[in-house]
Formats: sequence, structure tokens, C-alpha cells
Amino acid sequence: MRLLALPTFFLLLMSISGSSIAASVESSIWGKTPAGEEVKLFTLRNASGMEAKITNWGGYIVSLKVADKSGKFADVVLGFDSLEGYLGKNPFFGCIAGRYANRIGHATFKLDGVEYKVTANSGKHQLHGGKEGFDKKLWSANEVPNGVALSYTSPDGEEGYPGTLKSTVTYTLTEDNGLQIDYSATTDKPTVLNLTNHAYFNLAGEGSGDILGHELTLPTEQITATDDDLIPTGEIASIKGTPLDFTTPHAIGERIGADFKPLIQGIGYDHNYVLTGSGLKLAATVKDPASGRVMTVRTTEPGVQLYTGNHLNGVPGKGGHIYAKRHGFCLETQHYPDSPNHPAFPSATLRPGEKFSSTTIYQFSAE
Repeated sequence: MRLLALPTFFLLLMSISGSSIAASVESSIWGKTPAGEEVKLFTLRNASGMEAKITNWGGYIVSLKVADKSGKFADVVLGFDSLEGYLGKNPFFGCIAGRYANRIGHATFKLDGVEYKVTANSGKHQLHGGKEGFDKKLWSANEVPNGVALSYTSPDGEEGYPGTLKSTVTYTLTEDNGLQIDYSATTDKPTVLNLTNHAYFNLAGEGSGDILGHELTLPTEQITATDDDLIPTGEIASIKGTPLDFTTPHAIGERIGADFKPLIQGIGYDHNYVLTGSGLKLAATVKDPASGRVMTVRTTEPGVQLYTGNHLNGVPGKGGHIYAKRHGFCLETQHYPDSPNHPAFPSATLRPGEKFSSTTIYQFSAE
């Protein structure tokens, strides 16, 4: 895939209340794929000094620098210093996950009476799109005001999915310190899709240790119940009053080791929380008490997966940091896992003539 020719620097001047605010996008060559394709790194900055770095290899959020209560900036996402870390096997550090993010049970689903067998890459199941999902693709890129739009065409039959799927994911850094992610897709045959970003956050700064002291609020009392392989059973389960209930703020580590079956199944938190309401709605709020950094998550998606880095086991990361168990958390906005196999779940089917669209905003502040 050939990357579109882009200017190396894009500058947008906006006049608000008589003052000029500079919002910028810079691009640079970051390396090459094993096939010799050129990979770029895009740096987005706003007037407050917040900075996001995005690569068109897998759509990874490479870094996200956010101020604390003292105005000190730190990178709050786990990842690697160079492209090589993202080219190899990694824990999906900040990638675009697709064609179907999360799990498809037994790597099989039926659509319009036809059974499709997709690539199994997590035992007998599929996870995050298969062996070569969207995280392992070079996306074409176009700079947009204070952001970058990444596009990828997934051919009919890729990883077993029907239909040629054209997807665009746009990252925008807003002036009020939000990283907005807009997803869109069309298809030429009926298919299923579930797109998300798989960033691992640590609001104290990547490499600073575990996230067990972070305080989390999730405005829902329901999850999609799973079996021991974390495949949904089809039941929407109440978690009111259990260690999974974050309707009031709790430290992530406060109850993570409780003798509670869903926590045992996930070796910690690895659960899809059911969101209610339509449009852009609150999905989660997280605060690091020490730094004062606060992240709120809003989404148009019907679910959000809380994952607490339970399987991180000494991954060499940025600046020589070693990422161990629970050194990051994920809040993956999404359709429910295994939706194609559960007709009662919100539909993940996309048909010709339709356009899939979704928005998620990770908003940052300090207090």
C-alpha cells in the first residue's frame, strides 16, 4: 500500500475571542515494514501543550502527553520507543483492533444463514481480528485539521470475513484536551465489524508502576456474562453490589483479588460493561490521586471493555521501562464481544448501502 504524499507540517490558525490558537500536525518518516513500505509518525499538538503521536502502522497511539495538577507533562500510554516494537508480537499497545475487536467464540459465526469460519488465534477462538488483524496493517493517511485520518481496505475473505470493507479512523486532538477517535466503514457484502482502540493507560505516567491506586467510576450495573474462556454466554448479568460494581468510585486494586467468579475467570478485570442511552454518553471516569490527572471516556458504542493488564509479564517498553502485570488499564469502547453469535445483543452487522460510524473521546483534565 502506497502512502499518500503529505506535507511534513500542517498548521491551522483559529481565532477565538480575538486571540490566535495554534493547532498543529507534523509528520515524519518513522521506519519501514519488513516488506519495505514506508511508515509515518504523526505528532498532534494543541495550544495547551497536550501531544499525541499516532502511526499509520496499525493505527497505534504511540504516545499521549498530558499535564498533571502541577502542569507537569507525562506520557500516559504504554508502548515502545521505535517502530520495531509494534511490528512484532505485542499486547495490542494502542492499536486499532479489527475487523472484529474482542472475541468471536469458536472463531465461527452465521450471517444470513451462511456460516463463516474466521481465523482462530486465541486457542479455538478469535481475538481482535485474527492472526493479522487491523493492528498489523499499513493504513493510508491524510492530515486533517489537528488530526490524521487513516484508511484501510480489508479485502473480501481476509481472516475469513465476508465483504470488502473500507474503514477510516480519524484521530483528532481537541483544544479542550480530548483525543477524539471517529470510526467509519462501508462494505460491498453483508459482514460484521467491531472497531476499537486498545490503548493501555497509566495516568501516573507509563513506566511508573501499577494502576491499582487509580480510582474508577463506570456508570452501569450490568456486564455481558462469560464462560471460563471469556466468551459471552448471552446473559446480561447484574453486578450491583459486587466487586465489579464501579457505579461509585473505587480504586481498581481495592477488590481485584476478590474470590468472585468473574474476577477469577478474567484473572482480574477483563469484562464488557453494558452502557445505556443513545448518542455520545459517559462510559467511564478514572483519576490518579497522586498526579491529579483525570480521564473521562465518552462514546456512541453500546459497551466498554475494562481490562487491567492482567497478562502483562515483563514487556520491555519505552525508556527501558518494563511493563509488568497491571501496569496499565484499557477502556475499549465497542460492540459486545461475540455479538454475531447472540441475536439479542446490539447488532454488529453492516450491509451494502449502510455506513458504520462511531465516536469515542478520551478527555483529560487535572484536579
